[in-house]
Amino acid sequence: MLSSLSKKRILTGLQPSGALHIGNYLGALKPLIDLSNDPENETFLMVADYHALTSVRDGNQLREHTHQIVRDYLAAGVNKDNVTLFRQSENPHHMELSWVFNCLVTVPFLMQAHSYKDKVAKGMDANAGLFTYPMLMAADIVLYDIDFVPVGEDQRQHLEYTREAVTKFHNAYGELFKEPKEVIVKGVGVVPGTDGQKMSKSYKNTIPLFGTREEIQKAVMSIVTDSSGDKPEHVFNIHTIIYRVLGKSQVELDALYHEHTGKYKALKDALVEDIEKVVAPMRERRAAITDDQIRRILMSGAEKARAESALKMTVVRERIGISF
Repeated sequence: MLSSLSKKRILTGLQPSGALHIGNYLGALKPLIDLSNDPENETFLMVADYHALTSVRDGNQLREHTHQIVRDYLAAGVNKDNVTLFRQSENPHHMELSWVFNCLVTVPFLMQAHSYKDKVAKGMDANAGLFTYPMLMAADIVLYDIDFVPVGEDQRQHLEYTREAVTKFHNAYGELFKEPKEVIVKGVGVVPGTDGQKMSKSYKNTIPLFGTREEIQKAVMSIVTDSSGDKPEHVFNIHTIIYRVLGKSQVELDALYHEHTGKYKALKDALVEDIEKVVAPMRERRAAITDDQIRRILMSGAEKARAESALKMTVVRERIGISF
């Protein structure tokens, strides 16, 4: 499926709100890397630091996490020569366009957002930034005439919201923006966490992407199991995705779980080994990346992003009547 998206613009972004986990990598980052490695694609990769303000309340922590997530991007395989890598906050056009979209959509429309309702139900602060998050995400995407956005299944609705914001703008001011489509890799739409829910820092059910072997082992051993079944379903579901990344067949995995029926610790140990095969090379690359490299990459990316979005915002301002 991915190879068919040639000569298209791709964008994704992750919040610098803490250490990346394997769900971030499998659900969004790896699909983007696969797409960006095709020279026919033009790829934008954003550090979503304004989005992170919905939950992060420590400025020093946010700065540190921003450096760390760029280091994580590069270690995971992002090629800086193929990707425009930038911080959302270094391009004011994102906030400006999101305000325009906020003025076009209704409160009842935003209240339908599954992600907002789910996070509030889990105890997250119901702040206005979290509520209007989909409109900032919409601005992130359409500023760059993006064709495809690799997302997890839980983000599918946000792309629907983006298309709705575009429609509202077009109805009011005329055609201008592309309507982006989501790319959800089969079998990786929702990466399960250690409790079987979607893997998320908010749920505290993650397996760290760049953790030590011991940290990964601790997380895997905490995966909730049901002793009444033939196999530990949550372990198996995570293992299925890891096997796909390693290029191994489902037949091999089924045979492994059949051979170790009822031996949950042995199966968790096998999962740790396979996660290590994916993570260890990235962990080694990560250790060699310097802060100076990160600063240079972000500076260059911000210049490219602002130059690109400025063309779009010039038209937006003229259409809505704030330019003379």
